[in-house]
Amino acid sequence: MPLKLTNTLTGKKEEFQPLNPPRVTMYVCGVTVYDHCHIGHARGAVVFDVLRRYLEGRCGFQVKHVRNITDVDDKLIDRARDEASGSDLKRAVQELAQRHERSFQEDFRRLGLLAPTHEPRATEFIDKMVRFIETLLARGIAYEGADGVHFSVRKLEGYGKLSHQSLDALLEGVRVDPGEGKKEPLDFALWKKAKPDEPSWPSPWGEGRPGWHIECSAMSTELLGDTFDIHGGGIDLIFPHHENELAQAAGAGKKFARLWLHNGLLTVNGQKMSKSLGNFVTIDQVLQKHLADVLRLFFLSAHYRSPLDFTWDRLDVAARSYEGFTIFLRHASALGPLRSEDINMAKNSPNWKSVQKLFDDFYESMDNDLNTPEAIAVLHSFDLYGNMSLRAATVKERETRHACVRVVRDKFLEFSNLLGFSMEIEDAVPLEVDKLVEEREKFRQGGQYSMADFIRKQLLDLGWVVEDTSGKTIVRKRV
Repeated sequence: MPLKLTNTLTGKKEEFQPLNPPRVTMYVCGVTVYDHCHIGHARGAVVFDVLRRYLEGRCGFQVKHVRNITDVDDKLIDRARDEASGSDLKRAVQELAQRHERSFQEDFRRLGLLAPTHEPRATEFIDKMVRFIETLLARGIAYEGADGVHFSVRKLEGYGKLSHQSLDALLEGVRVDPGEGKKEPLDFALWKKAKPDEPSWPSPWGEGRPGWHIECSAMSTELLGDTFDIHGGGIDLIFPHHENELAQAAGAGKKFARLWLHNGLLTVNGQKMSKSLGNFVTIDQVLQKHLADVLRLFFLSAHYRSPLDFTWDRLDVAARSYEGFTIFLRHASALGPLRSEDINMAKNSPNWKSVQKLFDDFYESMDNDLNTPEAIAVLHSFDLYGNMSLRAATVKERETRHACVRVVRDKFLEFSNLLGFSMEIEDAVPLEVDKLVEEREKFRQGGQYSMADFIRKQLLDLGWVVEDTSGKTIVRKRV
């Protein structure tokens, strides 16, 4: 089954065919570095990380992945102004952006995200944006006003096609604020003339800075070409940001993105995340309590295009589910590496056809618009099947079933890797814990089971779980 993805532009599920296989070009909108990253940013980043892993690991493509950093913006300037307290605003903006860029880079590293091929900062591409704006002016689709340069929406046929809205519908309730310097309510800024103390750069229209939308049009086409395969981002970016990106590219005579993908919104306890509501949850806050794999499992348990509501209770459910995976892997890993004869032995198992169907089900789910909830269900089936097989009654059955478990375990790890799970099951055991485990084992060997249970409780309080398997005691961190 070929990979099919839902194109926001057409509203249809389409077979993915890159422009120049095996090369795939993908641009994903990054973050504005005026604050710490929240879990909404994390959801989008994980979605496109999984897409890239699948394109590379399963489809065999070579993905050129660009994710931008917005390091000059109204929000950045306003936040820096609040922090600057009369000092140099330009320097305050730069320091604020650098501080939060380091923060989000660390958060994304902890999430286990693949590093993009290019991660351009807006301030590094100002000259490219100026040339882009000059092209739009020369083609008569932009104009200079009192406060800068604006894009003329009425000059572009088909504006609104990405968000599937007519121009009249978009105009309802929109007005031009005094002093904006634009002719029509939907016209948007390409270049903003400098205000006192704000960061600014030279241009044919005087000192100023770019509008938000132009940076992505300029950087994506500069790094990926006038036509590229995939443009991604959150559903909240469809209008106006992505609509305006597309308009700018079309106005400059560029075909731009062939496929538009958008992930659904993340709410917190049913509400939009907001600091004023006190429900702003950062990536760091989650990773202080749970493994990155747990957060990834929570995200992937819903389809990427669906809305998803975050609660700490739901994250705890994901943690218990992930713990089941790691328990299975610990037990299965105790069987040793996959042997050359295991696949032939596994084929003699009465459940082998069902196991093979699970392999196919995983790929079919992922090929069907990255249906990760169904793919996760396959991992749960592996978990269930593996644990049942490990409880075989006779020695003869055990040998065949253990061969099956080794095959399933390796396939489980292969699929987990495509979804971006680290599935690290080897925990460094502190000396204090190691000594308690040894002491407990002595009590068990001596038949003093009440004392052994008492130490097990001590270990649990310290965050460690002890499992007694046939011939081996496994110690692991509690997820």
